Amino acid sequence: MGQGDLSDAEWERLRPFLPVSNRRCGRWRDHRQVIDGILHRVRTGVQRRDLPERFGPRKTVYERHRLWSADGTWERLLQQVQAAADAAGEIDWDISVDSTIVRAHQHATGAHRPTAGARLKGGRRARTSGRSAVAESARPLGGGGAGGEGLGRSRGGFTSKLHLSADGRCRPLSLIVTPGQRADCTQFIVVLEKIRMPRPGLGRPRKKPDSLAADRAYSNGPIREYLRRRGIRHTIPEKRDSQAARLRKGARGGRPPGFDKERYKKRNTVERAINRMKQFRAVATRYDKRGYVFLGTATAAAVAIWLRT
Repeated sequence: MGQGDLSDAEWERLRPFLPVSNRRCGRWRDHRQVIDGILHRVRTGVQRRDLPERFGPRKTVYERHRLWSADGTWERLLQQVQAAADAAGEIDWDISVDSTIVRAHQHATGAHRPTAGARLKGGRRARTSGRSAVAESARPLGGGGAGGEGLGRSRGGFTSKLHLSADGRCRPLSLIVTPGQRADCTQFIVVLEKIRMPRPGLGRPRKKPDSLAADRAYSNGPIREYLRRRGIRHTIPEKRDSQAARLRKGARGGRPPGFDKERYKKRNTVERAINRMKQFRAVATRYDKRGYVFLGTATAAAVAIWLRT
């Protein structure tokens, strides 16, 4: 067993949830060898052609990862591993939400599609499917494509943004990839809706945390209304301009939102979860051209974190 490979205990935790056969070509090649190859690439960021021979054919490793990223297998594996931990009472449901910027390597920009208004060769403007550039870039990568493959321009080049929620033990619960310029608050509801914890036997999957903490980027009326409607206790500091506007209105401004300082101190769990995710080099720097493959890379890293904690 090489460094970073699945241990026997980790493999036994993951093995029951793996797909048995492939509809196109029958049974899969040995899952453990291929998954070790995928995790080696996610951990080191190595190019496909430089994968060690002990992981088998390099094309098999790449195609398995690409297919599982496209059909949602990585996401289902993450949910099943989380469900097993939840059944054992190992999840702290005081969650936190945040995001992080991921710089895109130049090898990741080849599949980038121009947005509305972008010029092609000869001065022609790129065609779009009727959506504005803003509407196109607002869509997250939940399982399909999105505007510009989840790549956004910044002063330093192309970037992606990884939005995530984390439990109280610094483990990612749900993940979303958007272009780097997307505001955090626009993806808050999408991130929470992706939390889906299947229960053993009968019963609806668990989707509601015990409490939630987030920073000022998520302090707005629609988010607070959404959390109140779902009955989720939350600790989000009020923005200064919102506070000033409320005070100007006097009694008509209403009461200030509740804020628990002690609960807010626990928000560092999502920052530590981000640090864990970025220990994987292919997550800290985006090398994947396609947005859904990068989301699969981040999800595979989250599966490894859950198996090892």
